[in-house]
This record gives sequence, structure tokens and C-alpha cells, in this order.
Amino acid sequence: MAATGAGCGTHAGDLFVLTRSGSVPGADLRLLVRDDGVVSCNGGRERMLSDPQLLDAREIGRQLGSRAAKHQSLPPGPAPVLRYRVRLQQGAVAFADDSAGQTKEMFLAQRFARTVAIQVCGLPR
Repeated sequence: MAATGAGCGTHAGDLFVLTRSGSVPGADLRLLVRDDGVVSCNGGRERMLSDPQLLDAREIGRQLGSRAAKHQSLPPGPAPVLRYRVRLQQGAVAFADDSAGQTKEMFLAQRFARTVAIQVCGLPR
């Protein structure tokens, strides 16, 4: 994940890669999110986030950065359905939908994944 400056012939730097997996149909998702609002869904064509979605993405990146630098990984609870991994330049954060000790940014990342998957990527989940 290389960050490049915005300029002629280049694109904005990557904010993060969010990976979701799970035991339900349609759980698998990989979002590559750039700082200019471009997102790639499961390696497909580039699409644009809405302004509120881009603001959420930037907030997720800012707030999870220090946790990623520590490579924080919360163990899943007793009955996880979905697991998440957010990879940033500083490192990565991993958690499940039922992990104890989740932060508001982790819940925001879950909501972001779902809304972008449905609204931007056209996926069912």
C-alpha cells in the first residue's frame, strides 16, 4: 500500500484496506479506500464514495491509526458472524462483530463496510 502525493499523473494516497470475512453468504469483502474518495471493491473497477462516506473513511483511518501501529487484535466473542481487518500504513487492526472492547471507530468501520458494499459496490451485504 503505497501512498503517493496528489499531482499530475498520480492518485491520492491509500487511506486503508478493509477486509471483511464471515460465515454468511456475501460476507467476503475487500475495500481499498483512497484519500480522494475512490474505492475499489473486491479488486474491481474504481468507484466514488459520497462525501459523507469519505469523511467516515478519513475518520476511521485517523482514529484507528494508533491502534494499528500497535497491531491491535481483539479476539472474537462466542458467536462471531463477521470478522474485520483494517490495514493502514501504521499497521493493522483486527476484530469481530462480537469482540469485547470495540471502539466507536470499529463500529464505524463495520457500518462503513456495509453501506459502501451495498450503496457503492452494488453487493447484497
